[in-house]
Amino acid sequence: MGSISTTVPKAMVNSLWDTRAISYAGFAAQILLLPFFITAECCLLTIMAYDRYVAICNVVDQLFCEIPQILKLSCSDSHMREAGLLVASGCLAFGCFVFIVLSYGQIFRAVLRIPSQQGQHKVFSTCLPHLVVVSLFVSTGMFSYLKPPSISSPSLDLFVTVLYVVVPPALNPLIYGMRNKMLNEALQTILEQMLVQDH
Repeated sequence: MGSISTTVPKAMVNSLWDTRAISYAGFAAQILLLPFFITAECCLLTIMAYDRYVAICNVVDQLFCEIPQILKLSCSDSHMREAGLLVASGCLAFGCFVFIVLSYGQIFRAVLRIPSQQGQHKVFSTCLPHLVVVSLFVSTGMFSYLKPPSISSPSLDLFVTVLYVVVPPALNPLIYGMRNKMLNEALQTILEQMLVQDH
């Protein structure tokens, strides 16, 4: 952003007005800022290359660069930072969990008021895949971060990480696709019934 904002706006203005003029202040700004931003970009690209090296060569024995693994690489004692991260993550996860439980509590109360068993079955079949994904995500995430170090192994860590990082997002389109299909079928049935009643 810095490199672009140093040069592109003036170049666009010059191109629109068909001129090559630049003020002394603009020239000085470009001469001083552009090398600074290009140097910063080179440094960032170098750091990113090292980050990829660390991730790929298993210094960090994970599928991706997780924060607890990165903290273990730091030279200083990271127990306090890990504890702080765990507390913050736990509070956020607990808040989400409470909201999900309250939402499904309201859903189940509403379902119990539906008179037909077929209607109840449709609602439960819509909610069940979401509950399975939520349960998988929460249980594997908790296991990954709260398991004792004595049962930790690279293969188990990799398996659990895949379960909570890859599987739930991959299942989301499938779940919503199923739900949309069910909603389309229900809408089609209602429309057919309305057409039959009109005749």
